[in-house]
Amino acid sequence: MATNLTLTRLLKHVAEKFPTRNAISVSGKFIVTHERLQQLIEQAASQLVAAGIQPGDVVALTFPNTIEFVIMFLAVIRVRATAAPLNSAYMPEEFEFYLSDSESKLLLIAKEGNEAAEAAAAKLNIPRIKVTLPNSDSDVSLSPSSPLSDCDLVSEIVNDPSDVALFLHTSGTTSRPKGVPLTQHNLVSSVNNIKSVYKLTESDSTVIVLPLFHVHGLIAGLLSSLGAGGSVTLPASGRFSASSFWSDMIKCNATWYTAVPTIHQILLDRHFSNPESSYPRLRFIRSCSAALAPSVLARLEEAFGASVLEAYAMTEATHLMCSNPLPENGPHLPGSVGKPVGQELGILNENGVVQGADEKGEICIRGPNVTKGYKNNPEANKSAFQFGWFHTGDVGYLDSDGYLHLVGRIKELINRGGEKISPIEVDAVLVSHPEIAQAVAFGVPDDKYGEEINCAVIPREGSKIDEGDVLGFCKKNLAAFKVPKKVFMTDSLPKTATGKIQRRLVAEHFLAQISTAKVPKFGA
Repeated sequence: MATNLTLTRLLKHVAEKFPTRNAISVSGKFIVTHERLQQLIEQAASQLVAAGIQPGDVVALTFPNTIEFVIMFLAVIRVRATAAPLNSAYMPEEFEFYLSDSESKLLLIAKEGNEAAEAAAAKLNIPRIKVTLPNSDSDVSLSPSSPLSDCDLVSEIVNDPSDVALFLHTSGTTSRPKGVPLTQHNLVSSVNNIKSVYKLTESDSTVIVLPLFHVHGLIAGLLSSLGAGGSVTLPASGRFSASSFWSDMIKCNATWYTAVPTIHQILLDRHFSNPESSYPRLRFIRSCSAALAPSVLARLEEAFGASVLEAYAMTEATHLMCSNPLPENGPHLPGSVGKPVGQELGILNENGVVQGADEKGEICIRGPNVTKGYKNNPEANKSAFQFGWFHTGDVGYLDSDGYLHLVGRIKELINRGGEKISPIEVDAVLVSHPEIAQAVAFGVPDDKYGEEINCAVIPREGSKIDEGDVLGFCKKNLAAFKVPKKVFMTDSLPKTATGKIQRRLVAEHFLAQISTAKVPKFGA
């Protein structure tokens, strides 16, 4: 067997090996096998060629989590073009920025259309094509369609490991989003890392709960499942729904799921207020994209009867960097994101010297899953790739067993009079309180200390907890200098599209409420 150095080749190989196994189920609608999925991809690819798409062209896609998205994403990379998936909830200005920054040649959209995306594309003279798959036996229909579509044209196209297959933007906690090109080789390396650490096989099945326009849902949920010969279920609504999640999981004989802490929390809340009569027996539950507090991890394990494995990932690493192992491969440590998977990881000081166990520094990585560099951004590349490593911008340390512990984003650490405080540590203490549902700590400018610590707290439903209770609890569980000086009680927190809580956004949101006069605007 030829080495599968491209994702396209790996998926073809899987379809040859497991032709009749289910690849994708659309809840309540239809099921597509691995063999049928390949046919649909080839047929859609021929229509893209007919529409004039050349190797190296960027094709933007904006869809809910639908089978049309999956087919078109894989068809785009099949013809050696670059897929640029976009959040369908963007505003017209955002679409305009992403479409022009990626230099998209074509926009693919769902049959329902997307006004904001279409308006932005029209303004930039980018053609729009609507895509629909009426049922699993029909071909994918593109409208407007191009007259000539010939599958022989596609069969001559040979994918190369160095083809840029995926183009995404970082969520940019501090600056404008940076463009991240990821190659076929990056994608297949990451898929193989994820398959190996979780032992994914053709017997595995999951329900996709995260958006497919980001690496967590796309790589860890969808592509790693398909690359193992396993199957995924897409919810009928095209997005996560807590009310249908467990029935979908049971229907598809799910063996695992991956989600962000926000979604785990929603499922937990529902379990406590409205539990299912039974839960499926899962091999494991995975958590990634934001810190999972140890108290929440314990509640999840207890509620759903499966090991919860926390992982660490970022777009520039084509998702996975580290993960806690499956129980049969070693302990999983609450509060740790586990061990590096399929890549080198080092903790570096400012001079690029690798640090020893328990010494804090910047987390740096190198490996076949790591991007070659940001698009058109020599400045960012210079600082991100110093000393021959990719710099994540996160501070952490490796313990003596080689497990990574995150301290926080370099730019989010709170520097209170020279004492560096990890907001992740304060968050974990806050949510360990039985009456706190969600919490986030953040730094605010302070005349005396340079920075002071505040936090925002969402109480559990029906709780009467107030600021005094929160502070009293913190004083018992944190060193005095880490205790927040102010607590904002709230019922919601500003989040990004991926359900991530960005401390800078939270800080700006709550500081604006106190006074517009004396708060300096946050730099960078």
